[in-house]
Amino acid sequence: MEKDSAHTNYLSEAIALAVANVQNSGGPFGAVVVTADGQVFHGVNRVTADNDPSAHAEVMAIRNACAALETFDLTGARLYTSCEPCPMCLATSLWARLAGVYFAADRHDAADGGFDDAVFYDYFNTPPEDRSLPVRQVPMETRTAPFEQWASTLDRVDY
Repeated sequence: MEKDSAHTNYLSEAIALAVANVQNSGGPFGAVVVTADGQVFHGVNRVTADNDPSAHAEVMAIRNACAALETFDLTGARLYTSCEPCPMCLATSLWARLAGVYFAADRHDAADGGFDDAVFYDYFNTPPEDRSLPVRQVPMETRTAPFEQWASTLDRVDY
């Protein structure tokens, strides 16, 4: 694991990206992915600038790293972000197989700044029938057809 000074340096870089992004019509979030071999990739929040609700800084940094490295697997990489990641960004970090996530401001700091993710964290702790966004399974006889096709495809790329 990197020394604490490396964490501080990368977090400072993420914060600087966030500040600069606000001046470029973006949200106040920045992120840095550092691969196991030291390659660095940046991301900034472009939700409103790009009309893309998934364009969070963390997701953008992971996308940039994956695109440049031509892989979906960032095993051994670390994510440094100006603010505590939301559930979507944490899930993306898990899917990317990151080795660690480090953040500066926490969710309470974000809420004080007008970005309250509490509803998203609370969503998963709410019984399914009481959730604000209904997500319901519809019975379908063909529901497993995509997985059957996947299992029978020999040249697939597992992930």
